[in-house]
Amino acid sequence: AIICLRGGYGTPRLLDRIDYDLLSRHAKPFVGYSDITALHLAISRYAGFVTFHGPLLNADLLGDKEPPTVTSFFAMLRGQLKSGSVLSHPAAYPLSTVEPGIAHGRLLGGNLAMIAATLGTPYEIDVEGAVLFIEDINEPLYRIDRLLTQMRLAGKLARLRGVLVGDIAGVEVDALNRLLKQTFEPLRIPVLSGWRSGHCDPNLTLPLGALVRLDAGKQELLLEQDVVIR
Repeated sequence: AIICLRGGYGTPRLLDRIDYDLLSRHAKPFVGYSDITALHLAISRYAGFVTFHGPLLNADLLGDKEPPTVTSFFAMLRGQLKSGSVLSHPAAYPLSTVEPGIAHGRLLGGNLAMIAATLGTPYEIDVEGAVLFIEDINEPLYRIDRLLTQMRLAGKLARLRGVLVGDIAGVEVDALNRLLKQTFEPLRIPVLSGWRSGHCDPNLTLPLGALVRLDAGKQELLLEQDVVIR
């Protein structure tokens, strides 16, 4: 596996220097989040295998995070979660159903600011039939609003099947959920908020590019394919 040491900035500089055919022929688990989102998006688009929005080596795996961080990580990378598996979410962290409903599609996304930064490039997110996952940190509510509006105006929200919102660190939950409802209610798609993935503790691993079933009413995320990277 390739487990990124840290996030930060700079990964978009790499995108046009990577041999994606070579990656596709030698696929292996690729793990990270935050700035690593740019690489997740590019690998999904041009190499076509599942990657993992999961813990960084320095900040998470060596950072004394809560136990679900590590158990979720190893369960996913060891291929223990097969088609039909419900992804576990700790009961101590309540989820919010912003819009009820059920969606089926590929789980794609990551850091919201990085997703927006790739719009207009060959590495922008392909949202056709996708369940969008977003998370962020150090972005106040008005900037989250701006980023979501940018995605809407770029035509990236209208083709979604559902939305899973991870940790938006530093933003008050009720205010965030009001913004999410304003943004997504007209689209009539399910939206589930509060998933513990991103700049948070615990930081649960998600399989980007995998087929999933999101049931926002039941507050459940289920795999619709085996996730095994060799």
